[in-house]
Amino acid sequence: MARSLDGLVLSPVADQAPGQVGTLTRFTYHERDGRIWAEYAGGDVVRGHLVGTRDADALDFRYVQLKRDGTTSGGHCVSLVTDLPDGRVRLDETWHWESQEGSGTSVVEELPR
Repeated sequence: MARSLDGLVLSPVADQAPGQVGTLTRFTYHERDGRIWAEYAGGDVVRGHLVGTRDADALDFRYVQLKRDGTTSGGHCVSLVTDLPDGRVRLDETWHWESQEGSGTSVVEELPR
């Protein structure tokens, strides 16, 4: 199993569509007893939160965010946690919006210290 996400700061490796999470977004993760949560902001996102569970290296969570244009949106994501060769953590994500149309994949990695 990959190491704990608790206290780690992660960021997408590529930008998504305009108005969504991008390379300027920072996620601060917390983990305890199989539960995960994070706060995130940056780029087009003013404030976001996610909450869910971890079972071994699989994350399952819901997210909600407030964008710069004042709109809110939310969805569901499942992620696979892996350790990178340099010791950082990577999340391979599959997500879909529940409040609007759209779905996709993304990669989020721990920022170098």
